[in-house]
Amino acid sequence: MILSPGQPDFWPLPQTPYETEALAFCRAWLSGQTEFTLHTSGSTGTPKPIQLTRAQMQASAHLTGQTLGLQSGDAALVCLNIRYVAGVMMLVRGLELGLPMTIIEPTGNPFINVNPSSNHFAFTALVPLQLQTILETGDSNTLAILNGMKAILVGGAATSPALEQALQVITAPVYATYGMTETVSHIALRRLNGPDASELFTALTGVDLGTDERGCLHITSAATNFERIQTNDVVDLIDSTHFRLLGRADRVINSGGVKVQPEQVEQLIQNVLATIDSGKTSKRLFVMGLPDERLGQRVVVVCERGGKGVEHGARGREHGARSAEQHDVEGLEGDVWSKIQEVIREKLGAYAVPKELIAVDQFIETPTGKVDQKATVAQIR
Repeated sequence: MILSPGQPDFWPLPQTPYETEALAFCRAWLSGQTEFTLHTSGSTGTPKPIQLTRAQMQASAHLTGQTLGLQSGDAALVCLNIRYVAGVMMLVRGLELGLPMTIIEPTGNPFINVNPSSNHFAFTALVPLQLQTILETGDSNTLAILNGMKAILVGGAATSPALEQALQVITAPVYATYGMTETVSHIALRRLNGPDASELFTALTGVDLGTDERGCLHITSAATNFERIQTNDVVDLIDSTHFRLLGRADRVINSGGVKVQPEQVEQLIQNVLATIDSGKTSKRLFVMGLPDERLGQRVVVVCERGGKGVEHGARGREHGARSAEQHDVEGLEGDVWSKIQEVIREKLGAYAVPKELIAVDQFIETPTGKVDQKATVAQIR
């Protein structure tokens, strides 16, 4: 479905329930509605409603437009779930900035039904799995569409080192986003490709950053209605506008009295995998703590079966209760797993070394495509 913001009288009739929802939001926006209720994704807890004002959403949309150099007439591909803030804000940007929008119901490869000869986009936002799927097709026409864009945003989950290597074929600027429903989508960007690629997020203009006693980021901006939003995200705040994201305070594992940040362990695992097959090896996984009589909590890796990735070391089990010796997880075989343990021991210490690998057939996801860690773990207990 293609919508031209300045010609609502000529908008097409919806063909699916999803298109009906998208049109309903767009018409509500054009009618001047002043408040909107959105729900958090539920990836870090129970989904909750968040009330956002029109002014907050406008401030966020215009700041993104200024940051990325978007102009009226630039076409946008909207392929994130419009029931949540990332997708909704793509619609708001289109309406506020005058961007003709091609709206596609979320799918693994949103370009699969896009005609490269008749579709040219200046802007889109994707989740990492979508971008990975797109790049794995190796389609030159799709790559040409991506390279013609002013900016590509990637958010909703962390980008793996393997994906960051793969996306270097894209010449258009690709940015990882940092934000949440409470901040009305992103408030900071991190360049992922080209000579300006960085490990640090840079706050958008007018965003005030700080940390609490835990080292967790707090955010104040026009998009937050100038109210301080306190997060549970542990950061290394380099200066007033730059930070390195370390992980969530509520995910910290206490192993033998030593605090282990799971995201750091995950990053090291993915770094090892990225060295295999010239960066083509990647696997969806997460690290968590399980009760342990001696350590209090032991570090374990929960890994999605299939594809290329990691196996197990001294201990391991899978959903379905077969013993570790009866299965493997492709790509995490003995030598690779040993290398992972060695690297983690060297970089983070012995207590951070995973003691177990748990394999599941498929991760449970939230409606926005994020891994629902709590639900995934519940199915294996």
